[in-house]
Amino acid sequence: MSNESSNATAAIPGFTTGTWKVDPAHSGIAFSVRQLLITNVRGRFTRYDVTITTGQDPVVSSVDATIELASLDTGNEKRDEHIRSDAFFDVAKHPTASYHSTGVRRTGEGWTVDGDLTFRGITRSVPLAVTAAEFGPGRRAIFAATANVVRSEFGIDGWTGGGLVVSDKVPIRLDIQATQ
Repeated sequence: MSNESSNATAAIPGFTTGTWKVDPAHSGIAFSVRQLLITNVRGRFTRYDVTITTGQDPVVSSVDATIELASLDTGNEKRDEHIRSDAFFDVAKHPTASYHSTGVRRTGEGWTVDGDLTFRGITRSVPLAVTAAEFGPGRRAIFAATANVVRSEFGIDGWTGGGLVVSDKVPIRLDIQATQ
């Protein structure tokens, strides 16, 4: 391992190589979207699969994820059904979204996972800013990351069927606890 690699792994507490699977009971994938330019609608997905593979050098690590879009929960079933419709997620034609990393790089004091998000049959590059990575006892690890998804890049119009403006940029937050 190069000196740069050993410095990189030292920056991640307890860094351990291996394959990690999401523990859904202790994880979350959430989003918020600005509506009417005055309020945020928050939501989460309740069914997803995430596999993280950590290599000897963190830059050769990888992430693969699949989200069941019908598992959307904003706390309002009528709104959830509208978001699942062809106006937004179109879960009848595209039941899942997937993410596949294409690289990992050091960015200042943190890390960025570069990768491709496939949503509604469209694939776009979406980087994940890793805000925390920690490896603990019992073969457990914690990963936290944020990203911004631009709805229009995935064919979702900026207007809803009711004529209400919804922001184009959607912040995503991933809090993943995984086991080896």
